Amino acid sequence: MEMLHYDFMQRAFCAGGIIALLASALGVYLLLRRQALMADMLSHVSLAGVAGGAYLHWNPTLMGFAVAVLGAIAVEYVRRSYKSFGEISVAIIMVGGLSVSVIVMSLNQGINKSFTSYLFGSVVAVNATELRLMIVAAAIGGLFLFLLRRPLYQMSFDEETARTNGLPVGWISLGFSVITGMIVAAAMPIVGVLLVSSLIVLPASLAIRIARSFTVAIFISMSIGLIGVFTGITASYSFSTPPGATISFVLLLTLLGGLGLKKAWKSWGKSRLTF
Repeated sequence: MEMLHYDFMQRAFCAGGIIALLASALGVYLLLRRQALMADMLSHVSLAGVAGGAYLHWNPTLMGFAVAVLGAIAVEYVRRSYKSFGEISVAIIMVGGLSVSVIVMSLNQGINKSFTSYLFGSVVAVNATELRLMIVAAAIGGLFLFLLRRPLYQMSFDEETARTNGLPVGWISLGFSVITGMIVAAAMPIVGVLLVSSLIVLPASLAIRIARSFTVAIFISMSIGLIGVFTGITASYSFSTPPGATISFVLLLTLLGGLGLKKAWKSWGKSRLTF
């Protein structure tokens, strides 16, 4: 294809594929743990790091990455303080991230002009540093999810039972939050702060509805994420639309179409039984 002759498009497909696979797998765990909003919250925290990096003339991407990881750690500690109200930790940290972002941006009006790519994503503008960061985050995250897949599976359904079975729930949960922060920060250049949760939540939302087992749900989610990202990038190049929004829209259409097909299949199956 013509677009693959360009270096920036090659980096876009490479970065998009890496993040799509890991973010989609991570989304299944987040949904089962009822932490779907964590991705959205960490993206706003990461934005505070980006704003701080730009203000201090440091690398905004690396600062956003570091602050997202710190935010993930903070969420875990706040969540332990409100054991019966886990969603409060998300709200508290999100408010903090948003307020810091707005304050820092107001201190330097010149920052606002460069924030469009961070807010809405610009996968075609992924540079070599961001690509290397994504590869490192994907390698660490993939290794974590693979080695701890069984403990994470138990914790996703019942943390108390997992703790009774002798699992170090606190440390594993903390590590999972850190990995989530890393993936969210790495995905930000692709779909942006405002749309990053779509890459994590939408593929997993369809996968857990149509899969018959946990493992199958992981692979279905990864497949949906990969196809959605590649289709979105291709459509964005062809129609000159924003990459992040296009990817999110494709994933949304896939979710709606998949749920519609499942409902039609069930209705058809019931109609056959009546004859």
